[in-house]
Amino acid sequence: MSTGTQEKWTGRWEQIRGKAKEFWGWLTDDQLKQVEGNTERLIGVVHERTGETREQIEKRLRDSCNC
Repeated sequence: MSTGTQEKWTGRWEQIRGKAKEFWGWLTDDQLKQVEGNTERLIGVVHERTGETREQIEKRLRDSCNC
């Protein structure tokens, strides 16, 4: 992920957090608090749990949040 994209995602964390909970309902508030503002860690958690590729996760978030 480019630095510019990472900065945009960091600035939109609340929006991303809401969408992540919508897409992956198993995410807990504690898990989201642990990755707070760090989309790299969020992507890692989702990938580990679901097996979705990094590209799939990023696309889903990017498309829903206009990031």
